[in-house]
Amino acid sequence: MGTMTFQLPAELPADVACELKRACMAGGPDNMPWPTQLHLAPGQLSVSRIVDESGYLLAPWLIDGFGLMMGASATLMERPRPYNLLVELARGKVNQIRCQAFDWHAGGLVLTPELEQRIREVSLAFAHAVAGVPPDEAGRQAQITLNLAYQVARELVSTYVSQVFQIRHQRQTPLDSTLACRLDKTVPPQHLAAPLTSAFNSVCLPLSWGHVESAEATYRWEECDALVDWAMEQKQDVSAGPLIDFSSAQLPAWLWHWERDLPGMASFMCKFVESAVRRYRNRIRRWHLTAASNCANVLSLTEDDLLGLTYRLVEAVRHVDPSLELIIGIAQPWGEYLPQNEHLHSPFLFADTLIRSGLNLFALDIELIMGVTPRGSYCRDLLEISRLLDLYALLGVPLRVTLGYPSAAHTDVDADPDLRVEGGRWGEGFTPEVQAAWAAEVTPLVLCKPYVQGVQWTHFRDAELHQFPHCGLVDARDQLKPALHKLRQLRETHLK
Repeated sequence: MGTMTFQLPAELPADVACELKRACMAGGPDNMPWPTQLHLAPGQLSVSRIVDESGYLLAPWLIDGFGLMMGASATLMERPRPYNLLVELARGKVNQIRCQAFDWHAGGLVLTPELEQRIREVSLAFAHAVAGVPPDEAGRQAQITLNLAYQVARELVSTYVSQVFQIRHQRQTPLDSTLACRLDKTVPPQHLAAPLTSAFNSVCLPLSWGHVESAEATYRWEECDALVDWAMEQKQDVSAGPLIDFSSAQLPAWLWHWERDLPGMASFMCKFVESAVRRYRNRIRRWHLTAASNCANVLSLTEDDLLGLTYRLVEAVRHVDPSLELIIGIAQPWGEYLPQNEHLHSPFLFADTLIRSGLNLFALDIELIMGVTPRGSYCRDLLEISRLLDLYALLGVPLRVTLGYPSAAHTDVDADPDLRVEGGRWGEGFTPEVQAAWAAEVTPLVLCKPYVQGVQWTHFRDAELHQFPHCGLVDARDQLKPALHKLRQLRETHLK
């Protein structure tokens, strides 16, 4: 078992100290986390892993003006002498910026003289942190470098997004990408219909198994029928799903009587999926079939069980209508669930295995719900998001991305009780204004990628039962949040 030790600053911020338990080692061809053991002592963090190969450290840290972000070191070797944590996080960020700037520039990105100078400045700032100064001074200079590096990374990504949109608009104005919102279980109130349809050119209807078949062998389609009718009247592009979300709150409660009976569970799932598709296939052609089958911890299902179930569900739909467009969802795409237990498949390898099995998917849905634990992802900056999407694009299947960020941190009684607002923070934390700022920066980055077919917001209203706490675009009092305005502006600028 390889162990690395990291020296911590003498004065460790309280909110960072409690978050360091999320640190882990990562690496491999897909840059995913490995099972990691941590030991946190005063002034020192020890990290042990079973994997016997070089890797890098993932660790959360507080960045001025950006929030509590998951960062990464450069590649590290085992050595008896401790690393300086801040110096290594700064080295990793500077390395990311320089490499990404080179790659994008080689692909045609025009770097302004000002941006090139900013990249030189951050490299010089890092040089001061490693120029033989005392450890305390190195840490202080490394923090300065980190703060500057995140600013430069934002400027680099902003330049990339602007130029990619400009190139794409020369070929197609407006773009035909979809900007969607997942609706709730009932038809939106009349006064919210116009804000919804002005901000989005597509809607996704939930049709959740746990809701439709809350009692075994009894389907309740009335609310779904009304929702489909309403969506068609709005003349919106319509998709549906996820039909099967592998989380305990989204599955029917009676299914636990069949725990460990894999054939029985598979039969129930396939029957529901076939029923839903048959009922609406003449009106809905695009189906988000599953969500979170890559990281589910329910019903004693193993990784192989989940792979097999996902495959069987796709085959069930193909049996009804082989021409339907099918989407499989990947949750926690950075693999936050991997350090706690040994897994055979990272989320990337899980998706790759499904694709190689010949499922002929319409798209993969990458779930980027930040600041929510345990289903969501730890907060990361725009450069990390871009790198992640580029990784999944290597699978050769178009991407769709589900976005969400909480607008408050207190308990949400109408959300999944297993989920809580935690996992870093963007900017000043969890407010409607920060949610709007997050949406205004992340959504354009995702939409500008040519391999991304569309984006959908995780849900519309917090006033109805929903999955992710405080992530709706309308609050519990049915007041519009500022994020909805930001998304409408984005649609007006770039989309149909």
